[in-house]
Amino acid sequence: MKKKKNALPPPYTAESKDHRSAGTFEVLVPVEGRNKPQKIGGAFPTQHAAEAWLHSAEGKEAVAEVLESAK
Repeated sequence: MKKKKNALPPPYTAESKDHRSAGTFEVLVPVEGRNKPQKIGGAFPTQHAAEAWLHSAEGKEAVAEVLESAK
């Protein structure tokens, strides 16, 4: 099976780099044509909460909207 070389990575969670919300996590969605991934969903107190939101129905809809608007 061949691996797609130009495929975007899946959405992921990461610790916020904004000093105003230090210690929180955010959901990032890589978008084609952008240098930085797009932030969605706001700030979450834990990484588990951010991942739970990402895999919820609301999170999946938000990711789909971001990817659709980028096309």
